[in-house]
Amino acid sequence: MIDTATTSAPASTPRRVLVWDAPVRVFHWLLAASFIGAWLTAESERWMLVHITLGYTVGGLVAFRVLWGLLGTRHARFGDFVRGPRAVVGYLKSLFGAGTAEQPVGHNPAGAWAILGLLGGSALIVASGWATYSELGGDWLGELHEGAASAVLALVFVHVAGVIVSSRLHHQNLVRSMVDGRKRGRPEDGIRHAWRSLAALMVVAVLGFWSWQWTQVPAPGSLAAQWQSDRHGRGHDGGHDDDD
Repeated sequence: MIDTATTSAPASTPRRVLVWDAPVRVFHWLLAASFIGAWLTAESERWMLVHITLGYTVGGLVAFRVLWGLLGTRHARFGDFVRGPRAVVGYLKSLFGAGTAEQPVGHNPAGAWAILGLLGGSALIVASGWATYSELGGDWLGELHEGAASAVLALVFVHVAGVIVSSRLHHQNLVRSMVDGRKRGRPEDGIRHAWRSLAALMVVAVLGFWSWQWTQVPAPGSLAAQWQSDRHGRGHDGGHDDDD
């Protein structure tokens, strides 16, 4: 297990300390971009390869986040922020009651459940999408895929609303925190290393995967080659290009 928490230090005045490592931040924004891109291209035949590629990207990112949630830095680990229902209800009551809920340095209890929902929902979207495209089941798989995507989209709106409310009540810009990785806290609440090299490797891996899929001459076995073959087959059968 990677333990990058700072060593104990005397209590001091809160200041902006490093809380979110670079891999967590890169994961967050890549997942958001991939999900939005997949959503926007879902109904277009012409952009279906992009849709499929972004879907696989989401799957890879979720797998990484699960692993990093077990082995990553202090505030990235699930054990640091996942709490039971009682803690979530107590936090929400305090938040929407007197507005005096204590803001943890990492994720708050309600936000933690939203994250778990987003991860689980995204995994379901990818699995059902892959099964649908591979024709492993009936129409119900396609309906499950669309339903899971709609549920995750709704959860995204709830998550965004929660970020806005929490930022206002606690006078912290949580969006900015997910950009620079820093939040208000004591020095001992921060982490020592940002793991920028791992974050850079994530970006290179994702861009490399996209480039491999969208190359002008599809490589044998790539999604592009499979999609081109399937598309030509549909064209020979009298299919048409639906580009909404």
